Amino acid sequence: MLAIRSIDDFTLADFDRTFAVNVRAVFVATQAAVKHMKEGGRIINIGSTNAERMPFAGGGVYAMSKSALQGLVQGSSRDLGPRGITINNVQPGPIATDIIPSEGKFAEMLKKHIAVVRYDTVEEVAGLVAYLAGPESGYITGANLMTDSAG
Repeated sequence: MLAIRSIDDFTLADFDRTFAVNVRAVFVATQAAVKHMKEGGRIINIGSTNAERMPFAGGGVYAMSKSALQGLVQGSSRDLGPRGITINNVQPGPIATDIIPSEGKFAEMLKKHIAVVRYDTVEEVAGLVAYLAGPESGYITGANLMTDSAG
């Protein structure tokens, strides 16, 4: 479960779990994947717009973990580029889930920070991922691409 709470109430166990899921798992998966990739390979991570802006209190550690993915992608692009492998990070805005419903008080607060005043959709995120996976994006690497409207 996602831990959202003030920095002074955030336990080290919650911190470790957040980084294990949001950073370490991506690192381990990336490291395993590149062992089998050839030129033209694509790595596409899914991050969060919260890496660049956090619209509510209690999300500092989550935001920091998503920001770590930005650094991993930018740095890894230098390692993988000479091998013809690209690595990018798609950063969606909020998407309706059981944890983050698109209706209600919390949703209305989030929508105030989104220019199109609605949540992202799975199809919109998938469209960007499909583009990054395709041959026409072979020059794009080390990018952190937001799918939401400026907030």
